[in-house]
This record gives sequence, structure tokens and C-alpha cells, in this order.
Amino acid sequence: MNKLRVMIVDDEELARAVLREFLSTREDVEICAECANGFEAVKAVAEHNPDLLLLDVQMPKLDGFEVLEVIQQDVAVVFVTAYDEYALRAFDVHAVDYLLKPFSETRLHAAIDRARLRLGEKHPPAAEIAAAARAPEQHLERIVVKDGAKVTIIPIEKVDYVEAQDDYILIASGGRKLLKQQTISSLETALNPANFLRLHRSVIVNVERVARIEPYTKDSRIAILNDGTRLPVSRAGYARLMDLLGGRI
Repeated sequence: MNKLRVMIVDDEELARAVLREFLSTREDVEICAECANGFEAVKAVAEHNPDLLLLDVQMPKLDGFEVLEVIQQDVAVVFVTAYDEYALRAFDVHAVDYLLKPFSETRLHAAIDRARLRLGEKHPPAAEIAAAARAPEQHLERIVVKDGAKVTIIPIEKVDYVEAQDDYILIASGGRKLLKQQTISSLETALNPANFLRLHRSVIVNVERVARIEPYTKDSRIAILNDGTRLPVSRAGYARLMDLLGGRI
């Protein structure tokens, strides 16, 4: 039987030690990497290509959700958390399982068995798992983008607009444009609707960047941003913008 390659990600040494001890009794599991923070995890996933992440949610600097937002490998995920608020949402988005701290060795083995049964299945994109597992009222405060070996953190208020590009989104911020593998719809659900609006099926804009709206053709309009960027506006997008801004533009 091929060994299940497992990567442990938790900022607490004691938590990692517990996982190591529990997993040591299984001959069908190989711990391929162990990480103490999210930045280490992003690098290690690319280097070791694990089958399964045992992923803590609450970590400083880069949390578990943000790790998932930037890794691009097809990998199974078991959330490891002290808070049960993520549990049902984790299952809703097809995370393999979740472990609620403190958990027993038997409970961990059940999660490993579940992961092995699903080995070879196509998992949802990691960024989609992260977006769906967040609480509905928990809006993004920053966007994390991986560009090669570099991880860039963009505060959400610095985002000018987001544009869909096939299976990616292009994030424009202060003259920079970065690509991230994520659907524009999943990002939209994580943004504060008081600040970000879907102007068009392919464009989300930071409403504070909109300088004016101009006619484009007989039945369409464009938004002109403060820096001169021109973005398409659908009928529905225009109605939403006017409703949000109360006709101030």
C-alpha cells in the first residue's frame, strides 16, 4: 500500500507533537513535512506535494484559509481547529474532515482513513475551500497572492478592482497587477458589499475608486476610475452602483 503523504501545519509545537505521536502508530502514513506557520506551509506544499494537509486555521501572519488561497496543488484538507464554527462549512465545501481540538488518536485515525478512501479524487480548488469555509459575515481584510516563490499580501482597501481571466482573477492595486487562481464569484462572496461591487460579470470594483460613469454605446456604460482605468458596466451593475451610492456619481 502506498503511504499517504501528510503535511502538518500548526504554529503550536505541542499540537504538532501530538499529531506526530498519533501518526507514528500508522505504517501507511508518511509525514513529508512539518510547518510552524503559513509561509512555511506555502513553500513546503510546492516542494513536497503532499496528499493531505492537516491544517490549523488560526495562525499568525498567514492563517490556514490564506494558505489554501495561494497553494495550487490538488490536495486533500483536514482542518485542525479549536473552534467548531468552521466544521459544517468545511464539509459543505468538501474538505475531507475537521479535527476539533483537543481530539483523540481514534478521531485522527478516522480522518486519515477518510482521506485515504478519497485518495485520487478531484478535490475542489484550495482557494474555493477557503472562501466557502469562512463565516458569511467574515469579510476579507487582505488578499494573499503567490507569484513564483514570493507571497504578496494586499490589504483589501488597497485593491482597485478585480477582473476575471478564465480560471484566474487579475487583482489591480496601486499600478500593480497580480494573477491568482480563483473564481471571481468565490472572491465576491468574501468581500464587503458596502465597499466592493460587481460592475460586470467579469469585474469587481472598489467603489471608492470610481470617479464617474459614462455612456459607452447606446445600451452600455463604462466606469472611469480615479487613475483613468476604464471598466465595463452592465445594466445590473449600474443599477447596483446607483443603489449603493444613492446617485452620487
